[in-house]
Amino acid sequence: MAIVVGVRFKKPGKVYYFDPCGHTIELSDTLVVETARGMELGECAQLAAEVSDDEVVPPLRRVVRVATEADIQQVEKNREHERSAYGICQEKIAAHKIEMKLVDVEYAFDNSKIVFYFTANGRVDFRSLVKDLASVFKTRIELRQIGVRDEAKMLGGLGPCGRTICCGTFLGDFQPVSIKMAKEQSLSLNPTKISGLCGRLMCCLKYEQDVYEEARRKLPRVGKEVITPDGRGHVIEVNVLKETVKVRIVVRDTAEVKEFAGADITRVAEPARQRKETPTAEENTDLLDDIALDDDLFAE
Repeated sequence: MAIVVGVRFKKPGKVYYFDPCGHTIELSDTLVVETARGMELGECAQLAAEVSDDEVVPPLRRVVRVATEADIQQVEKNREHERSAYGICQEKIAAHKIEMKLVDVEYAFDNSKIVFYFTANGRVDFRSLVKDLASVFKTRIELRQIGVRDEAKMLGGLGPCGRTICCGTFLGDFQPVSIKMAKEQSLSLNPTKISGLCGRLMCCLKYEQDVYEEARRKLPRVGKEVITPDGRGHVIEVNVLKETVKVRIVVRDTAEVKEFAGADITRVAEPARQRKETPTAEENTDLLDDIALDDDLFAE
């Protein structure tokens, strides 16, 4: 077991564990921590607590101190430098005629490095751009290519629901989303209706997927034969949210469609599939003869 404190570097970002090193830390305190990128400023998102060693990614880095007024002022200056660096980088990209879109600029807390985030279609040769930027800023330059989901998370915006997008407010990690989820939730497969600002499938399709899967396991599939209070029939429609099914029942040569609750119907057990045995040598010979006969017929 290890005593750790959770630190978040961006509001909708992931929480990382650090060794509190005996510091008295309150929730939402601004902390100076030691990271692989150097000293960084983050916010306490989780108070000191014991966690298992499996949850800690070694090496466990330490909290240097609770941020002072001077540390906060340094971050504010970095934010101003980031805005000016963004404009300079845009001009350099246009001058070098590189097919890339600058998304964000981030200064390291100790000004030891500047990270430029960009999107592009495929790989980009930006070596000349890095040299040009290094000659201007006189520090280490890093260009990092990100995906369209990360771009939306950085820029923010409003989703189709009218609220701020999830990845820009509370979603720390992106969950895998597939078109199968939209089908199981009976949503329109129109890309404009199930895609977010990033152009990918909306992350919120994942939220209710477990509920839909559990409900679908309780209901028969379309086309299956079931027993209802009014007799046998075949399922023609399933409403997962209401947990009801519409069944086509034939009564005296007249077809009727009735709706039943999932708990009121019984599935008809399907007959066990017969195992296909491996043909014997004699059967194989007969089969080859039949194939040869068919070939002769086609040849005529």
